[in-house]
Amino acid sequence: MTVWQEDAARDLVLNAGDRLALITRGEGSYLYDGDDRRYLDFLGGIAVTSLGHAHPVFVEAVSRQAATLAHVSNYFATPPQLALAARLKRLAGAGIDGRVFFSNSGAEANEAAFKLARLHGGDDRPRILALENAFHGRTMGSLAMTAKAAMRAPFEPMPGGVEHIPGTIEALEAAIDDRVAAVIVEPIQGEAGVVELPEGYLAAARSLTLKHGALLIVDEIQTGAGRTGAWFGFSHEGITPDAITLAKGIGGGFPIGALVTFGAASSLFTPGSHGSTFGGNPLATAVADAVLAEIERARLVENAATRGAQLRAVIEEIDSPLVTGVRGKGLLIGVALSAPVAGAVVAAAQERGLIINAANPESVRIAPALTIGDAEIDEFQTLFAASLADVQALLAASETESASA
Repeated sequence: MTVWQEDAARDLVLNAGDRLALITRGEGSYLYDGDDRRYLDFLGGIAVTSLGHAHPVFVEAVSRQAATLAHVSNYFATPPQLALAARLKRLAGAGIDGRVFFSNSGAEANEAAFKLARLHGGDDRPRILALENAFHGRTMGSLAMTAKAAMRAPFEPMPGGVEHIPGTIEALEAAIDDRVAAVIVEPIQGEAGVVELPEGYLAAARSLTLKHGALLIVDEIQTGAGRTGAWFGFSHEGITPDAITLAKGIGGGFPIGALVTFGAASSLFTPGSHGSTFGGNPLATAVADAVLAEIERARLVENAATRGAQLRAVIEEIDSPLVTGVRGKGLLIGVALSAPVAGAVVAAAQERGLIINAANPESVRIAPALTIGDAEIDEFQTLFAASLADVQALLAASETESASA
């Protein structure tokens, strides 16, 4: 065990298990460890570093705002806060009635959404519908909406009223009634292995929630900020939700989250009904506004669509019996495997200098910076193909050993 591993084992809470490496710096789509070994980063901090590492726009925004004003509390407004709120409303199409609540993370944004649903529901609408295989965060409200028993069990009882239903239009039609306060969905379930909703689901959910007077809340924490080749996942179906939650890529690596409300939902929060000491501070909002401005300027939403299609094509070209399919949109991609070896593939990839993620035992998740081009995709194909071959060779050796035993 190295010194840094001993330090981590001694000083860090064990919730994340053993850390995979000691990363000391990053540049573009590359990370470097304590031995200055280079890794191609195709996880992007789990869909966070939308501009890559140490992008000049990110660095300049942090430096400029840190030297100007970092925090004043939400008793006051600041220019970066107002600029970012206006930009998010414009990009989301929230209109003049839209409002923005800033938080520090995606889980906090979903906590705000949970409270929004409760405010809308009151005593007459106690039900909140979420989907099976959903992941909305690990705080108590967001965990109540998360349909992962292993995550929930140690912390029961959860806040009440949440029901998890299959992710089909038929199941939603059967479950929804006039006692439902809200339906919350992810356009693509990232933690489930990058699983898309059925075609037309969001449009059907919008129609059903309007019919029954429920809110439609779209969790865009992983799919927002251009990740799927559109500004938001709901944009692909051309609907207008009642609220969306954001985090990850909007800050490009700086912690920030947001709840954006539309129409009548914007009047539900009143003074004192919710708050955050750090949420929307000028440092975080200045950085996020600069990141989103650069995504616009450099047409990185379009790049995500183009490079995502290119990346899926090169994965499909890899001749490996381990790959059974490719899912997702834009630069949020899931690779379906024929055996529960995603952890082994991730480990083999790291050995070869590629960072990816095992969303579950049979799925690999890929979420690189929105700035990638031909060079990064070519290198990824070489490294990923070799990693799959390494695991396939281990499986074959294990089968041979078992047969001879």
